[in-house]
Amino acid sequence: MSLIAPAEKSQTPRRFLIALAVVTLAVAAIAVINFGKGAAHAADGGSEPVVNFTRQGERIVIPPRSPLRQRVAVQAVASLDAAHALELPAQVEADPSRTVNIVPPVAGKVLELKVGLGDHVKKGQLLLVMASGDFAQATADQQKARDALQLAKRVLERARGVQQAGAGAAKDVEQVESAYTQAQAEFARADTRLKSLSAGGATSADSSGQRLNVVAPSSGSITALSIGVGQSANDLNAVLMTIANLESVWITANVPENLLSSVKKGQAVTIGLPAYPGEQFHGTVAFVSDVLQPDTRRALVRIAIPNADGKFKPNMFANAVFSVAQTSAPVVPTSALLMNNDNTTVFVEVAPWTFERRTVETGTEDNGNARIQKGLTAGERVVTKGGVLLND
Repeated sequence: MSLIAPAEKSQTPRRFLIALAVVTLAVAAIAVINFGKGAAHAADGGSEPVVNFTRQGERIVIPPRSPLRQRVAVQAVASLDAAHALELPAQVEADPSRTVNIVPPVAGKVLELKVGLGDHVKKGQLLLVMASGDFAQATADQQKARDALQLAKRVLERARGVQQAGAGAAKDVEQVESAYTQAQAEFARADTRLKSLSAGGATSADSSGQRLNVVAPSSGSITALSIGVGQSANDLNAVLMTIANLESVWITANVPENLLSSVKKGQAVTIGLPAYPGEQFHGTVAFVSDVLQPDTRRALVRIAIPNADGKFKPNMFANAVFSVAQTSAPVVPTSALLMNNDNTTVFVEVAPWTFERRTVETGTEDNGNARIQKGLTAGERVVTKGGVLLND
């Protein structure tokens, strides 16, 4: 049997809720009191609020307890007078002074072709054989001039013999001497023309007339060929083939006009080629063009490179690195540079953990460092890391 009356049972839940509310209010009151004590303690200077930095006019000060002291790095401005590396695109070319274009000495038809594209030839080697009516005419003129010269010489000898015997007139001897001189001149002309047409090669006769042998004027490689057997060569300005001596080649770089003052004849250059990654080659500037290319506004600069092993092939891409001397100048890491509107600035330490923003003018950049042309002096200390945190 329950000892609690029905009326008392109905009051039990209500009393429980009231007790729970009282406990909750008590806890809240204790929290408010503790918060008030903490606030009062803070007001008395027990725990100051943490700030990153403060401003004192144009200066920025990082206080001792600021977390920025762990994130900002400062170092002294160095001075650098090392040469600047100017890297420009380039390509391999055959040395024009070692390149010969073979053109037909006379109009004619190719009977034999003795070489092919890419062949290496030696000086005096037979390149091709032509048949030419003009060459046959030149050969005939030389033969007639030789025969006329021999006849004039015999006539002159007889005339002098008669005169010495006392039977010949002086004027007759003078006429014979004049005819002999003219015969000499005509033979010299005909012989010179024949030799120029034969280009130093030998000639031989066959059933179709004279054969013209075209020989190599120098040693080298056949880098271009535009003629075949049976083809007529009637244009005396058309190139039949090109012989290039590749024992020494040119690296041709395109230098912008604003950098031309940094490149001079005899200057040392380091060459790199994509075909040989990791390898470096060295040469000197042999030629600086006096005229800019009208389409690129750049000047051609050629570097002479030995090529005895044949690594350099015409039309290869290359990179030319010029060593440009520079005067001593302050240098800072590029991480110290900040953009402020249209200006480049740095933060300079004017006192311990006190900084001022300063505008600078930069020059060339090498290996992560920037030369400062104006705005800094060697020895000053600048922010090199975390400067963006002060760049508000």
